Amino acid sequence: MIARIWHGTTKVEHYDEYTNFMKSIAIPDYKKTEGFIKLSFLRRIEDDVAHFNLITYWENLAVIKNFAGDDYEKAKYYPQDKDYLLEFEEKVMHYEVFAE
Repeated sequence: MIARIWHGTTKVEHYDEYTNFMKSIAIPDYKKTEGFIKLSFLRRIEDDVAHFNLITYWENLAVIKNFAGDDYEKAKYYPQDKDYLLEFEEKVMHYEVFAE
């Protein structure tokens, strides 16, 4: 199993609105991909910035490529992200899960 970890930031005032966007648009998109296993959606506020970490779990790298494309290390963004995110981190991290 492979864990894919993405990080993003928004203004504090977009904390709940971006959470709702992720729940209604992004997370269902992940879940409909064959080979998707599960996810952990984390959020916190630090000073005046809201941080979001999304950890998704996949069967293997081939499945991730079906979701993200051949350049699977590149972060996937949605058109609505431009309304919320303070920056667009180019890459995500991947880890082999060896224990749960």
